[in-house]
Amino acid sequence: MIEARHLRALRAVATTGSFSAAGRELGCTQPAISQQMKALETSVGTPLLVRSGREMRLTEAGEALVRHASGILAGLTAAEEEVAAIAGLRAGRVRLVSFPSGSSTLVPTALAALRAAHPGTRVFLEDAEPPHSVDLLRAGDCDVTLAFRYEGAAGAEEWDDLVVRPLLTDRLVALVPERHRLAGARSVAIGELAAEPWIAGCPRCRGQLVEVCEGAGFTPRIDFATDDYPAVVGLVGAGLGVAVLPQLAIESVRPRGARTVALEPAVRREIVALTLPDLAQVPAVAATLEQLARAARRQ
Repeated sequence: MIEARHLRALRAVATTGSFSAAGRELGCTQPAISQQMKALETSVGTPLLVRSGREMRLTEAGEALVRHASGILAGLTAAEEEVAAIAGLRAGRVRLVSFPSGSSTLVPTALAALRAAHPGTRVFLEDAEPPHSVDLLRAGDCDVTLAFRYEGAAGAEEWDDLVVRPLLTDRLVALVPERHRLAGARSVAIGELAAEPWIAGCPRCRGQLVEVCEGAGFTPRIDFATDDYPAVVGLVGAGLGVAVLPQLAIESVRPRGARTVALEPAVRREIVALTLPDLAQVPAVAATLEQLARAARRQ
């Protein structure tokens, strides 16, 4: 019989490349990982790892087992959480991953309401941008992911294997210095900013900016790039360039020295909460999804 702890150990070894690194990741010793791997190989009746000096690689059987491990572990987590909630032993635990502007706007409201309704539920929050955050969900390293995708973007992600809870549509706005010639305009076409120096955001948003600008007939001259939204606002406020940011990001930062202008035609991104089908049945996860949806309706 395959044990869950052995699967977790195998996945850690595959990810880290060694018993010692896997032990550090799982909070146990190198000999303990070695023993678990021997027990797992005995259970399945075939070698799972090939050791050559300091190098370690998976056998074909090991690769197959690792491929199935995430789904198996997610299913076990769902079963443990649901049974515990039914039995009244504990209220639940939720591992939530969110992109930064979601963490500073939607998440606080949702988690405050969740704590008020379910004070025993523990939530662990980590920041990550999609697609990495979605990879964490599929790997079984979180329970709920707050993610986004741009309308009409090339190569939009496929989320058919996930439960998708739509939250809101977030419109992008132009951000210009307060003394800029367009600071008082009601709206601006992105082509009107073609000659400006640009401050770009995270790699994903940077790619979307370049795509939109090229669609308007120009390639933006990006002078600065940073994942930090307050830094983007500060650079624009200092007169070092212009930027395009999601409205949700502007709401979490005081844009000193900068002005927002509506962008025409509109560029939007869809904000969603994602989870795995098995995890969607877990009471604590379902409650988190519901509170995120309620927080989004208040925006």
